[in-house]
Amino acid sequence: MQPGGQPDLQQLMQQAQKMQEQMVAAQQDLAAQQVTGSAGGGLVTATMTGAGELTDVTIDRTVVDPGDVESLQDLVVAAVRDANRQCAELANQAMGPLAGGLGGGLPGLPGRQL
Repeated sequence: MQPGGQPDLQQLMQQAQKMQEQMVAAQQDLAAQQVTGSAGGGLVTATMTGAGELTDVTIDRTVVDPGDVESLQDLVVAAVRDANRQCAELANQAMGPLAGGLGGGLPGLPGRQL
């Protein structure tokens, strides 16, 4: 802080730059990770990157019934939702500490409730 309680702008900019670099590194790390969601006891699985890109869907042959397409559709949706939930948890673990510093983490700036 400068005299008079004013924040040092150069220090704030350096901290912001460091946080941005950490966020980019965390995002790259997330994109390299994978999560797999499942439904129907593993009969349908969906794989996503940590960045949320769906990369694979696997369906066990035993659940393919031309007379009951709706059940298969429900299983696929459930597997994708499960993978998406895991992806969100992974992102929260990786980005949470960094995002927690936004606003209140810089001296002289009040914290914000999001």
